[in-house]
Amino acid sequence: MSSPPTSAAFRRLPPCHNNLTTALLMDTYQITMAYAYWRNEAHLRTASFDLLFRKCPFDGEFTVFAGLEECLRFISNFRFTEADLEYLRNEPFASTMEPGFFDYLSGLDCSQLKIFSQLEGSVVFPRVPLLRVEGPMMIVQLVETTLLTLVNYASLVATNAARHRLVAGDHAMLLEFGLRRAQGPDGGVSASRYAYLGGFDATSNLEAGRQFGIPCKGTHAHSYVQSHQGFQDIHDPRMKLLDGSTCPDFVSLVKEQMNILNGIKDSLPDDLRWSDTNQSELAAFTSYALAFPTNFLALVDTYDVIKSGMPNFLAVSLALVSVGYKPQGIRIDSGDLSYLSVRCRELMQHTQDLLGAKKAEGFGRLGITASNDIHEEVLHSLNQHGHAITAFGIGTHLVTCLRQPALGCVYKLVEIDGAPRIKLSEDVAKVTIPGRKEAYRLYLKNGEPVVDLMMQDSEPAPVAGERILCRHPFLESKRAFVSPARVERLYHVVWDGMDGGVPKDLNVDLLTARARCRASIKMMRPDHLRYHNPTPYKVSVSEQLHHFIHKLWLEEAPVREIV
Repeated sequence: MSSPPTSAAFRRLPPCHNNLTTALLMDTYQITMAYAYWRNEAHLRTASFDLLFRKCPFDGEFTVFAGLEECLRFISNFRFTEADLEYLRNEPFASTMEPGFFDYLSGLDCSQLKIFSQLEGSVVFPRVPLLRVEGPMMIVQLVETTLLTLVNYASLVATNAARHRLVAGDHAMLLEFGLRRAQGPDGGVSASRYAYLGGFDATSNLEAGRQFGIPCKGTHAHSYVQSHQGFQDIHDPRMKLLDGSTCPDFVSLVKEQMNILNGIKDSLPDDLRWSDTNQSELAAFTSYALAFPTNFLALVDTYDVIKSGMPNFLAVSLALVSVGYKPQGIRIDSGDLSYLSVRCRELMQHTQDLLGAKKAEGFGRLGITASNDIHEEVLHSLNQHGHAITAFGIGTHLVTCLRQPALGCVYKLVEIDGAPRIKLSEDVAKVTIPGRKEAYRLYLKNGEPVVDLMMQDSEPAPVAGERILCRHPFLESKRAFVSPARVERLYHVVWDGMDGGVPKDLNVDLLTARARCRASIKMMRPDHLRYHNPTPYKVSVSEQLHHFIHKLWLEEAPVREIV
């Protein structure tokens, strides 16, 4: 089928960033169902599906919605290529499929779809659909798996990142270091993107930086330090200075500053003194400073943090200051991060106090980055025990979501040809809320959201200042009247194929979603966000929808007979 002309108010997005997101990125049963619909002439029936999740991850009470931009890129470009169709024709399950079905697929696109969605970066809650997808049954069913895979992981990582940000606090720098531990290149790049959306400041992943404009950060590994055997490995000791002149022998400057440090070490507390530092490490720091005089940050735990790494770092830093540069700080990648960070900060401050501001200005405020298998629980423990860390490099637990590896989004039919449908289960959590719905967030006078309310799409929207009854979908006794000070409609038209695609006034870029995530979390009541035993956020239905759910439930559930 040919696509309708694009309205001036709508646009189509470029293809997905990941070129694996093709029309064939689906489960086999999508195609087998599509053929069955087509053969039965049911493929054009009008259907509505909800994409939702049932429980917040990580034992928390909030989730960050992510992945919408990629969903819209996928929908904008959905088409079966001739190569796709040739592959399908030759699959064993297609042996009984009629040729006309493949002819139909060759012209299929998303021009008949309409999608309503919450906005990317929003804080979202269980049961309230993230997306509602409407259109002809076949195409609505065909896009199921791809939409799920684009939302599930993205929302899980964004939520994980947001939780790390909450524990670390607003002032700590959070660095995503997970590429080497991620589930393949696709997982690594996606994790970098959605960690940034969720509140991280930068990534080590250059490909993600290139694709999404995320700031990239990195220094050096232990291998760089180990590769040096001494100052003989430095072949050019010259350093270009900020005024355009040249320091002819930076190595000699470093050695001079080490002599100065050795002269004051007896004035330090006993446990901060050193004897002889590792000279190959000092040479490595010196060569790194020669390469990056404006961004000198040293990994100080290759041999011994306090007895070697720190004094070597301080000597190079003093040399940099003497020629007009400012060192950035240190990184610790092992050991007791609480104890070591505090002792390193003390040594920095003592150096500044003993040598004075002219030689060691700002040393007491130098950065301390930690990157030793850090995760949410470690951050919480560090807060309890005290630390002096200013930046955290977080990898494995962030990108693999080790604590909970899947969000569990589902895609459920809620209406067919205008008739609401319900999916029943002995597990009440899996019972769906039937029909096309609108959702609203109700706010109190203090600006805090109090409940997300689902209503049938035929009902009038809640009005600020007017009392409305909010009911638990399934528990009869759980109900409350709410008089909202403000009402926010949660669903927006994000795709209208008949009008040409994505509304032009809908901003789906990463920076907008990142800012929305931060603002949404700031609005939440602190007890919904806390690390231990957070208060569940209320999700309710209107009185009319509540009655309809239970009426349809009774109509669809078979009556058991006991003999």
